Amino acid sequence: MKLWEKGTKINDLIASFTIGKDPEMDFFLAGFDVIGSLAHIQMLEHIGLLSTEEYTALSKELKNIHAEIVAGNFVMEDGVEDIHSQIELLLTTRLGDMGKKIHSGRSRNDQVLLDLKLFTRDAIQRVTENTVRLFEILMAQSDRYKEILLPGYTHLQVAMPSSFGLWFGAYAESLTDDLALLQAAYRVADQNPLGSAAGYGSSFPLDRQMTTDLLGFESMNFNVVYAQMGRGKMERTVLFALASIASTLSRMAYDVCLFMSQNFNFVRLPDELTTGSSIMPHKKNPDVFELLRAHCNKIQSLPSQMLTITNNLPSGYFRDMQLTKELFLPAFGELNDCLEIAAFAIANITIHENILDDEKYRFLYSVEAVNKLVLAGVPFRDAYKAVGKDIDENRFIPDKTVHHTHEGSIGNLCLDKIASKIKQVTEQFHFETATNAVNALLKR
Repeated sequence: MKLWEKGTKINDLIASFTIGKDPEMDFFLAGFDVIGSLAHIQMLEHIGLLSTEEYTALSKELKNIHAEIVAGNFVMEDGVEDIHSQIELLLTTRLGDMGKKIHSGRSRNDQVLLDLKLFTRDAIQRVTENTVRLFEILMAQSDRYKEILLPGYTHLQVAMPSSFGLWFGAYAESLTDDLALLQAAYRVADQNPLGSAAGYGSSFPLDRQMTTDLLGFESMNFNVVYAQMGRGKMERTVLFALASIASTLSRMAYDVCLFMSQNFNFVRLPDELTTGSSIMPHKKNPDVFELLRAHCNKIQSLPSQMLTITNNLPSGYFRDMQLTKELFLPAFGELNDCLEIAAFAIANITIHENILDDEKYRFLYSVEAVNKLVLAGVPFRDAYKAVGKDIDENRFIPDKTVHHTHEGSIGNLCLDKIASKIKQVTEQFHFETATNAVNALLKR
């Protein structure tokens, strides 16, 4: 069954190529397609295109289908092109011609647009929750190990004293900016395209504000042409935000891989979190962080792939958009897996103490020596040259006390301020509006 069929059988080779992986991708959208249809038929009843009896029967059967999807009992029948066709087929099989009325006033184009928006809102909520969970673990580790110093590097050269409090806290604060970007992307997704039909509206007196409210959207895509143009743009915007989170995780994973090597020896993972070598019995490899890095680097490539598919298309719908699902829909699950494993591993990492007792780190304290002279009244450039000369002539004896007090430094991590930042960001998502609206539609 194909919603666009008019009696002519399409060539099997063409059908296979054009359908591609769409049925597989559509399972991501199945439940959301039902939710969108529930709002749509309520609006159709409101404007007189469905009777109250028809609306009641269709609503009841759509909720039954949603329950089947949730229970894992929903299947795509052979010969059915996509999820929208399957749901309409089920309604027609169970309710007769009444089931055919569900498509009035909409196109498969705005149906897919809506499903993607509903999916994205829900998926962003899951990513946000997992990101906040990792944030909380990083913050707890930052506070726990705030007194433990480690070398700071520039150009991978020993530079200045740092601390595990700073290191954990840095990645925690990075996630606050990542979530700020994700929140902006959420607002792009939180706009209702339903009613744009094929991209040029409908002669039916559709009440688009009603479906916007029923689905809990913040607003709608008002211009119907732009609603269609938003396909690909919304996905690209969201993928940039996911890539930002992935970038933070990838960089952190690279740090851990370095810190675990014997040349650094700053941290250790429990044996059960490492893997070994088939020929070297001493090896304990940080494979979890290496794979985390690889997954996150893969995610960071997705915005560019999305841009390449969609960048040179004019206004209107084109089948190119079908391939964007294959990039977009699985990305959330992959990132959630990365966030969950990162949280687990970071929570179980062991920190080595007294790292800076090693003689090779004595020049870390050169800036402290310069600053001490400056505080005694020596001009900075003269103090810099004096300490540099002591180092060159091997007379430098470090004072290993570190006293940093300004905001964000070793002695003042500002963890309460960082916690406040993420709270302000997460409160702006207003996930409860969408959740309450969807629950109301599904209520039996």
